[in-house]
Amino acid sequence: MVSSADVGLRSGHHEEGGSMEQEMGELRRYRTQSISRGEFALSDSFYFYRKGLESIVDDQVTQRFSSEELVSWNLLTRTNHNFHYISLRLTVIWGLGVIIRYCVLFPLRITLAIIGISWLVIGTTLVGFLPNRRVKNWLSELVHLMCYRICARGLSATIQYHNKNNKPQKGGICVANHTSPIDIVILANDGCYAMVGQSHSGLMGVIQRSMVRSCPHVWFERSEMRDRHAVTSRLRAHVAAKCNLPILIFPEGTCINNTSVMMFKKGSFEIGGTIYPVAIKYDPRFGDAFWNSAKYNMVSYLLRMMTSWAIVVNVWYLPPMTRQEGEDATKFANRVKSAIAHQGGLLDMAWDGSLKRDKVKEEFKEHQQKMYSSMVVGKKARNSQEPHTESSKS
Repeated sequence: MVSSADVGLRSGHHEEGGSMEQEMGELRRYRTQSISRGEFALSDSFYFYRKGLESIVDDQVTQRFSSEELVSWNLLTRTNHNFHYISLRLTVIWGLGVIIRYCVLFPLRITLAIIGISWLVIGTTLVGFLPNRRVKNWLSELVHLMCYRICARGLSATIQYHNKNNKPQKGGICVANHTSPIDIVILANDGCYAMVGQSHSGLMGVIQRSMVRSCPHVWFERSEMRDRHAVTSRLRAHVAAKCNLPILIFPEGTCINNTSVMMFKKGSFEIGGTIYPVAIKYDPRFGDAFWNSAKYNMVSYLLRMMTSWAIVVNVWYLPPMTRQEGEDATKFANRVKSAIAHQGGLLDMAWDGSLKRDKVKEEFKEHQQKMYSSMVVGKKARNSQEPHTESSKS
């Protein structure tokens, strides 16, 4: 049973500017009673029924958490597994592709990745022993750039950067849409960033500890990540030092499938300072860069990346943006998100990426309820107040 509160929450249709009122007006068009009178009509229920069915049949929100569908087969076993059985010729070509990708490209790529990660750990550790001077910063940036570029070669990444005059500057905050963990590698090929994230153990912990010795990355313990004020204060202190590298943040908080940009969490926009938006768009014809964490673990995902044909991506640096007078963090985040979506040719969606794992938030349900309430109750209240206003003026 679909309730009116849940209706449309996962349909992907963001209600703006009275669209609910317009659609209900169409449902009421055969009634003598006008929607402008702001009264309840039994036909209103058909709007919620229809939205509920649309959510079941074509859920546009959760579609963003699965691989993008392709119009044609790209000789990879994705989108439609039956494509490579269409004809004998295609089957032979696909078989040769498997041999090339797994027996030729994969060993070379894994070798480059091991070299890049090993040099990142060794190089940053050695640079970390140097005193905090300009030479140390220069060497640290050199080591980081070198390692990320080696890792990008390990993915056969072909990257096209646009509008380099808008590149993020020191003391700023770089925000970008998030498709894959390799977004970091893609962006860091053209400049160094201070990374933000949770501290890990194991191999990832070794890499984090070596990186922070040479560069002021911001790693948080699990307990700190829950403390929003502690996170904000540390990031604000980093931005205040204009000599520090720009912070790289992905405000969506999860990976989206390269077709859309979902809600930006406002925390990144409460820090202050200049925001440098970046739009990232992968070409899915050569490889699927999206990480579906619900389906693949990190090892399986990297295996898919290194056995694809290539990672082809365009990166656009957008003009820097600052918070306007009277603009709150949420509106600022939405303005930045819209600019990124427009530049990258992505769908601008208002839904929270946490819907990937969590249930619909109560505030979203309340939003739908308030919209309908304001249409029915609000107009009646305004209509009843207008005569009193006129009489007071007379």
